[in-house]
Amino acid sequence: MPQINSKLRAFSLILTQPVATQLPEFTPPNCQRSLFIKTFCLIVGVGKNIDLLIFTLIFMSMSEMNRKDNGPERLDDLNTDENIAGSTHLSEMSAAEEESDRLRDELQEQKDKYLRLFAEFDNFRKRSARESLELRQTAGKEVIISLLDVLDDVDRAEKQLQTADNIDRIREGVQLVFSKLRATLQARGLRAMNSIHTDFDVEKHEAITEVPAPSPSLKGKVIDEIQKGYYLNDKLIRHAKVVVGN
Repeated sequence: MPQINSKLRAFSLILTQPVATQLPEFTPPNCQRSLFIKTFCLIVGVGKNIDLLIFTLIFMSMSEMNRKDNGPERLDDLNTDENIAGSTHLSEMSAAEEESDRLRDELQEQKDKYLRLFAEFDNFRKRSARESLELRQTAGKEVIISLLDVLDDVDRAEKQLQTADNIDRIREGVQLVFSKLRATLQARGLRAMNSIHTDFDVEKHEAITEVPAPSPSLKGKVIDEIQKGYYLNDKLIRHAKVVVGN
């Protein structure tokens, strides 16, 4: 504001100086009235210009002051925005790196678990294959051991057949061997199937042929048995081959 006042005072001096020099020392009354009117009009016009100039100078001064006042704040705001943006970007990068490290650790942990499980499964597979092979090789061990006594009786019966003359004794000895064999097998869970005069069942019987039934009651039933069927622990292991009446 002091600068504006000094400019106005200088401008007023410039405007008033020509008017003072133009006035003579003595002027007639009519000329004085005309000169007064001209001077008044000049002053009014100059006053309007002065008002406009004052308004312009005040506006320019206020604009300059606002620019000076708001400049640092604006720069501070820009710097603050840049700092906020940079901080946000750094925070996002840090969060992404942490998430990447966490996922990498989880992946490594899952790989370790997979390798351990694969190693355990491979050991189990090898052990199972070895046990299965041993089981197949020795599955009939106990049955064979139980039949060794029967085999010894068969050997003794064969020796007696070469020297014995009594057929009845030979028949009795062979019958004992057969009974012992059946008893041994039954002790291991073997059981013969009874098929004679029973209804024909495709789940248990295998029809070899059909013959006329001796009586109407034997139609569709087993008339004769060509080969016995057997169960092992109540599970069918061989179908019976039979002749069916029609």
